[in-house]
Amino acid sequence: MVKIVHAQTVLPEDVLNELKKKTGESATKDAIAKAVEHYLMCPYTHEEPIEKKLEEVLKKKRKI
Repeated sequence: MVKIVHAQTVLPEDVLNELKKKTGESATKDAIAKAVEHYLMCPYTHEEPIEKKLEEVLKKKRKI
């Protein structure tokens, strides 16, 4: 049996509207649920940001 909890957050209206647009959902709770599910399932969310990787490459080149 899955335990369900109620979670809240504060978002700017334009951010919420963009989230609804990107998820294709009109209801706030559905858009947030879809975004959270995507974040948890997407293999790219747990990788280092590209900026950090580039910074490390540049540091290595400067040392040479």
